[in-house]
Amino acid sequence: MMCDFSASRHEGGDISLDGQVVAQKDTFRYLGLMLQRDGDIDEDVRHRIPAGWLKWRQASGILCDRRVPQKLKSKFYRTTIRPAMLYGAECWLTKRRHVQQLSVAEMRMLRWSCGHTRRDTVRNEVIRERVGVAPIEEKFTQHQLRWFGYV
Repeated sequence: MMCDFSASRHEGGDISLDGQVVAQKDTFRYLGLMLQRDGDIDEDVRHRIPAGWLKWRQASGILCDRRVPQKLKSKFYRTTIRPAMLYGAECWLTKRRHVQQLSVAEMRMLRWSCGHTRRDTVRNEVIRERVGVAPIEEKFTQHQLRWFGYV
């Protein structure tokens, strides 16, 4: 591996590996987190939501079955899917839109497990109460406070 950097620091240096130039990337995946050059977390949030949906699809046999009690579905959701969506969220500097994206994905999953669609016009609070799941915003804040050592 050869790095052609000059003494003065600039972004134009090429990195070559066995004579082939390696393209520069704006994002990098490290230990399940998506690191961005500008330090934002947009890619990480976009990566966590499909990770939650992947876990959802793996468990859809349980979560969409009407014979399974709602209490068991909610416990399964809290122990498998939500941690997949909030992995690494302790150190995120979120904006309102990031929390909104996570909340929308969570509500879609919860509606689906209850057997409702948006056309049924059942309010989010009613579904959360029925399932017994706290909003993802509260859990997100709880994760951050636990990471800081306050909880």
